Amino acid sequence: MDVTTICILISFALAASFVQRVCGFGFGIFIMSVLPHIMPSYGEATTLSGLLASATSLIIVVKLWRHIEWRKLLPILATFLIVSYFGVQLISTISDVLLKRALGAVLIAVGLYFLFIRSRIALQPTLPTQISMGTLSGLMGGTCGMQGPPAVLYFLAATSQKEAYIAISQAYFLIGNLMMTLYRARHGYLTAEVGIAWCYGLIAVIAGTYIGGIVFRRISIDALRKLIYIYLIISGIVALFLP
Repeated sequence: MDVTTICILISFALAASFVQRVCGFGFGIFIMSVLPHIMPSYGEATTLSGLLASATSLIIVVKLWRHIEWRKLLPILATFLIVSYFGVQLISTISDVLLKRALGAVLIAVGLYFLFIRSRIALQPTLPTQISMGTLSGLMGGTCGMQGPPAVLYFLAATSQKEAYIAISQAYFLIGNLMMTLYRARHGYLTAEVGIAWCYGLIAVIAGTYIGGIVFRRISIDALRKLIYIYLIISGIVALFLP
């Protein structure tokens, strides 16, 4: 990797980990806007994204593991692990451009819905909700490395404190990303280039997570929810309209 590429990687890893720490998701959405352009293949880009995101989640889980409510986590996690396995298989069969455009449209629709209509129709933290959100998350994670939005909508409904929301969501992302790394390694996407890039990005991830933690402690759960929905819309616009 040349100096310019390394600087781009470090900058985006820093920003993505900051977003992940403050919002509880968004690492993949943010960093995948650049990784496909600097990594040898799309599969290697999703693998690197997952590995760097795992480092962010691990730091948070170690600190907040007491807040994890496993009964609210295991059904959606199990669904995700099954569906994401098949999602990884689809990477080589579906156009990257088509995946990105479809994801953008979904993010915009979901963000607008929960920002303006959610107060009228509440999402219930039931088993069917976990299965449906886990399925969507598995498809988006396996194909695009962006499994956060569907899962986050469930975690927001299932938790009342921001510490519990962050803890359960990061446990989900940590386990999910590690398993998807195994799936991707089976298909040859865990390469030496991915390992080298991960080493460069790791320090930036640690720094971004630390800075994001400072901001997170100063923000209310209501403000956090609004920030997440607005971020969904912005991310969808970027994915839908930018090359």
